[in-house]
Amino acid sequence: MSEVIFTKHAPAPIGPYSQAKLSNGTLYVSGQIAINPENGEMVNDNIVEETNQVMKNLKAVLEAADMNFEHVLKCTIFVADLNNFKTINEVYGSYFDAEQAPARETVEVARLPKDVNVEISAIAVK
Repeated sequence: MSEVIFTKHAPAPIGPYSQAKLSNGTLYVSGQIAINPENGEMVNDNIVEETNQVMKNLKAVLEAADMNFEHVLKCTIFVADLNNFKTINEVYGSYFDAEQAPARETVEVARLPKDVNVEISAIAVK
């Protein structure tokens, strides 16, 4: 049995999916993009602000499941341009303890929802 996780502190889904699903202590967080949940506006003036908003959205979903970044075992980062990798990586890395950072892959894709530059999903275990 699984439980749908939803918080108003992260963007509402823009399609037929949940922000996250919790099953047997494992949380599967859908890809988050840089939508400010307070006003629905995109935060994409620059890649630093955009990546920070994505991470804030991930944090909100984790907190809704009574978890935090320490519980994250795996992330997937989708980027529209790998030339932004260094900056995205620096922002992303600031949310994790370097010695306990999760497994991860970063993939350049042709296009992301709402033409964002970065989308990040996560798997966490309590």
